[in-house]
Amino acid sequence: MSASPRTLAVCADDFGLSPGVSRGIAELAARGRLSAVSCLVNMPHWRSGAALLEPLPSVVELGLHFNLTEGEPLSPELRALWPRLPSLPRLIAGAHLGALPREAIAAELAAQQRGFIEATGREPDFIDGHQHVHHLPGVREALLDDLALTDARRPVRNTGRVLGPGFGIKRALIAGTGGRTLQRELMRRGIAHNAALLGVYDFRPGDYRRRMQAWLAAVPDDGALLFCHPGAADDSGTPDAIASARGPEAAYLGSEEFIEDLRAAEVVLGSVWRSVGRERC
Repeated sequence: MSASPRTLAVCADDFGLSPGVSRGIAELAARGRLSAVSCLVNMPHWRSGAALLEPLPSVVELGLHFNLTEGEPLSPELRALWPRLPSLPRLIAGAHLGALPREAIAAELAAQQRGFIEATGREPDFIDGHQHVHHLPGVREALLDDLALTDARRPVRNTGRVLGPGFGIKRALIAGTGGRTLQRELMRRGIAHNAALLGVYDFRPGDYRRRMQAWLAAVPDDGALLFCHPGAADDSGTPDAIASARGPEAAYLGSEEFIEDLRAAEVVLGSVWRSVGRERC
């Protein structure tokens, strides 16, 4: 391995969605296969699953997966307007029309942060968004204002520099619906963030190892964060649009092939938050 291997943070999203998802993520994190875990705190299974986080190694960062598209709001302010959270297309449309209830969204962000703290006894190490909602107009400002008002210096997932290979349209949509604007604001305000984002695909069952090998080859010298969605099956009946992808992801991340691929690519797992850097398009 070279003297300066590239660093990749592997973050498992959706902890708290269902018992199987939470169990599968916790097992991988305990084995050192994940750098971070991002948590859905407004879902019914969150509080019962949160105990699985307590024994994890301290190097595994725990974050808030701010959710505005699945389940019910935690805050009375947003619940009065949206008894159930809207679909992602509806949220994106409202965001770009300037029609989101910003004050209620700010209240929901505060409620979800409290939900994280109450269940874990600690503040989140970072914040990102379920289905990348944190970068949308109206949501983005609520998040940045909250960080400024509370003087919180916790990192935020950057979705403005989404690297391939493949799925160029989906990557462009992520960056174009608000990711690039978020990146500029994070850099301007000196908020720590990942330099690049990896992990975009269509969630169709396939060769996840081949995809990972391509993502590892794309890790830049300044590091990257790769988001993933592993999990185990359960009989909870929780709706899960990407359920078929979770088992294959978990199987690969738990395998020796993953370790071999990291070694072959000269990539190591670790934290990649940076507060400064050159702006990229």
